[in-house]
Amino acid sequence: MTATLPTPPFDLAEAMKSLANRDEKLKLLIDETEPFQMHPDHLQSPYEALLEAITYQSISGKAAATIFARIKALSSTGRAPTPQEMLKLRKQALRKAGLSGAKVLAMKDLAKKTIVGVVPTLEHAQKLADEELLERLTSVRGIGAWTVEMFLIFRLGRPDVLPIHDLGVKKGWSITYGKKHMPKPKELLAFGERWRPYRTVASWYMWRACHRAGNAAMRKIRPAKVRRKTNHAPAPRKPRPRL
Repeated sequence: MTATLPTPPFDLAEAMKSLANRDEKLKLLIDETEPFQMHPDHLQSPYEALLEAITYQSISGKAAATIFARIKALSSTGRAPTPQEMLKLRKQALRKAGLSGAKVLAMKDLAKKTIVGVVPTLEHAQKLADEELLERLTSVRGIGAWTVEMFLIFRLGRPDVLPIHDLGVKKGWSITYGKKHMPKPKELLAFGERWRPYRTVASWYMWRACHRAGNAAMRKIRPAKVRRKTNHAPAPRKPRPRL
């Protein structure tokens, strides 16, 4: 019996057709790799998703999973601590679970802003535009645009998100289009216009390009080129001696 892949909340067939018609190299990548799929936790609230995202910031996935399991063990439900529980938890207990001081402060702020409604419920979040969610969620300490973009993609299933600062997306683009350097964020944003309104799907395939190429190929991709400023101003004249 063949397993059924999770269905995204948009027309995937139309997305694939649109991207393939507009971008030959992306079409080749789509044809040669696994089908697009996402595995969201349908029970996870925006608060829980962001709490987990904070845990995973700047550390390995394995270490983050261990720490997040310890944080869930501090809850009475077996899931992530509720906002009310989070505010009651002592900082020392959270630090002992493996969190940095900055992450403890971020989680406390997330809990406060969830209680007052800045961080919306899932039902409310689904009704808000990407831009409004970005503005609301980046007001939380420790949450930047990248974290919100991952939330939009992997929890809400938004179809048109392009994480222009994501290392995997940038390196995947370089591999897919045969470039030695990663693109600058503005360059990637401009290039991604051809992928609208399905930039999420294109981004997902950039990650697949990295996975397929392997670490050796990834290491060969250089940072974006930086233009050196040239000084065209004329050299200052030396003052003439007075006679």
